[in-house]
Amino acid sequence: MSTSSSSEADLPDLPETPDTHGAYPRLADEQIGLLSPYGERKRLARGSTLFCEGDRDCGLFVVLDGRVRVVQDHAPEGPQVIAMHGRGRFVGDLSMLTGQAVYVTAVAQTDVEVLEISYDRLKEAVTRSQGLGDLILRAFILRRNIHADLGIGLRIIGSRYSTDTRRLRDFASRNRVPYRWEDLEQDAEAESTLQAFSISPTETPIVIWKGRKVLRNPRNTELAELLGLRTEAAPRATVDIVVVGAGPAGLAAAVAAASEGLSTVVLDAIATGGQAGTSSQIENYLGFPAGISGGELADRAVVQARKFGAAFMIPGEARSLEHIDGHFAVGLIDGARVEAHTVVLATGVRFRRLDVPGMDRFEGPHVYYAATEFEARLCDGDPVVIVGGGNSAGQAALFLARTATDVTLMIRHDDLSRDMSRYLAERITAEPRVQVWHNCEVCELRGDQHLEEVIVLDLRTGARRSHAATALFVLIGSEPHTQWLTDTIALDERGFVMTGAGTGATAMFETSSAGVFAVGDVRSGSVKRVASAAGEGAVAVRLVYEHLVQAGRR
Repeated sequence: MSTSSSSEADLPDLPETPDTHGAYPRLADEQIGLLSPYGERKRLARGSTLFCEGDRDCGLFVVLDGRVRVVQDHAPEGPQVIAMHGRGRFVGDLSMLTGQAVYVTAVAQTDVEVLEISYDRLKEAVTRSQGLGDLILRAFILRRNIHADLGIGLRIIGSRYSTDTRRLRDFASRNRVPYRWEDLEQDAEAESTLQAFSISPTETPIVIWKGRKVLRNPRNTELAELLGLRTEAAPRATVDIVVVGAGPAGLAAAVAAASEGLSTVVLDAIATGGQAGTSSQIENYLGFPAGISGGELADRAVVQARKFGAAFMIPGEARSLEHIDGHFAVGLIDGARVEAHTVVLATGVRFRRLDVPGMDRFEGPHVYYAATEFEARLCDGDPVVIVGGGNSAGQAALFLARTATDVTLMIRHDDLSRDMSRYLAERITAEPRVQVWHNCEVCELRGDQHLEEVIVLDLRTGARRSHAATALFVLIGSEPHTQWLTDTIALDERGFVMTGAGTGATAMFETSSAGVFAVGDVRSGSVKRVASAAGEGAVAVRLVYEHLVQAGRR
């Protein structure tokens, strides 16, 4: 915490930001009293900085007297006020619970008295009150959504037709990192920014952090390290368990293992949440009668796992599994290696592609495999086509209908309820903005610089017709991500990991290699549902614990 700030320049003395959706709740005196023993009271002069954009491992601040403003310090237009907080409000960001860098700056608008609570002490405090912990976490998640809508955080500048631009935007979105995109094709400000930094268009895409640090077409790993997404495991340390994959199964395993005191490292090639993390609304998950987005479910699980001490390495794509001197070594694509006494495989599945003419040209900028807020913003006001008849396709259709001008869902048969939950099929049938085309398939993509139309084949008549679309969503199932395991453990004929008695293993989720377990979608014979994946992840940890005891590791 410093006593001055670049945000100290005179800004409008705005009133306190109203709390309309629960992002800025006011703590009752009783709640402040509960937190007080865990924090330190401080008096700060007007203009003092509580925390700065880019800081990590900073604490939560409760305003006891005065007002605190939250700003984006390095917005292109100058410091931008995001929120103003008075007595009883708490100032903080989701990053404080996930170990990442914060994306905003907090400055004393007046002389203030605050209660500063470190992350470790905050964990202790909220264990005494589940309601208080949930209040803070929900507010942080809602604030993150507000920041994403405002384009606060990173600045990504690049062409909408660039595969690398799409990669960076997708990585940020999948990891729920707020950012602002400036399109070289349409945004005049983007060209001015490049000139200001003496960057040529051939060097794009670029990422600008804190208004001054420029990364030229960075790798995902570079971006992750900058933002604190990746926590390196201690060199040469052999942890109790490495979880490969951070979907619902992997996150459940991480929470269960870390809560049992097992040293735990979680790897994922892209982001926490897996396929579920891209779902706009999960309505059949136990305990959430109003539904929950996949992103929020993942964020809650990460906070929970970190609370118990789990470490995350993202991106961390596994490429090899070796059995060395009585323990395992998981090698990563970037050359790093994590050593562990046990391994839980929760790599899930990867989306299937459409093998049609035009796919290679448009995949990335115009062909998507998930429908999140990120894709919805890209398709705002445009016609879109969705291919697929399962729940993911149904959820995507209803979600995109809120912003797209026209949503067409294409299935290869004539019964929408065949592969989709009935409640979804009924909603789609009743939704006037969604058209369902039966007995057809996409056979070609066309367009000049961008996708303009899809060619559709009628499977009954063989006739072909054109349908206007600027985006195609391919949700036609998936295949296991197990190529890196082919010579290591037993797989079934489709590439899923075999477990249990059929492999000679004595434990239910154990593979043909003792000490290696498989859970969730990647496991042969599993039920492909979020709830069952989470259950398998938790149960597997009990088997891991028993294995460690038998091996004399516990």
